[in-house]
Amino acid sequence: MATSTIKEIYSVWAIPPEDVCNRLSSLMTTLGSEFRGPHFEPHMTVVGAIELTPDDALNKLRSACEGVKAFEVTVDRVATGTFFYQCVYLLLHPTPQIVETNAHCCSHFGYANSSPYMPHVSLLYGDLTDEEKQKAQERANILDNTLSGLSFQISRLALYKTDTKDKTLKSWEKIAECTLTPN
Repeated sequence: MATSTIKEIYSVWAIPPEDVCNRLSSLMTTLGSEFRGPHFEPHMTVVGAIELTPDDALNKLRSACEGVKAFEVTVDRVATGTFFYQCVYLLLHPTPQIVETNAHCCSHFGYANSSPYMPHVSLLYGDLTDEEKQKAQERANILDNTLSGLSFQISRLALYKTDTKDKTLKSWEKIAECTLTPN
């Protein structure tokens, strides 16, 4: 079997449990249709977009997952950001486990964060005005007013192909997933 030497853009995502994914997907679908945002799966980015060959990306995911235990995350609040991929999101408490998981995985992938890690789960991607973001944030709180304080366990990391130039996200796809060691 030939191995590809063509590099593509990959990211590592922490995947919430199915019940939380379903809850967030419903909210994300409503926000996406009301504010013209693309559809994407609920996730917390652990390693941002990095260019790798397919084999290298898979090998790095597998080796990174070996050293990571499942961990809890807790939502602080619904917040807004300043760029497309952080338009409206759930800001998460940056617990030592989350920060260590990010540092561990980034070191395995050779990824250098350009800014301090801010754990979050995006609800809406888009290039909205500040006023539109405020409306989307308010709408998210109305649609699900129990998000603040929501806690759940992350027990899966997934490798996604994420061409950041594709703002429709239609080319994004899950490549592999691993289950983390239980706590």
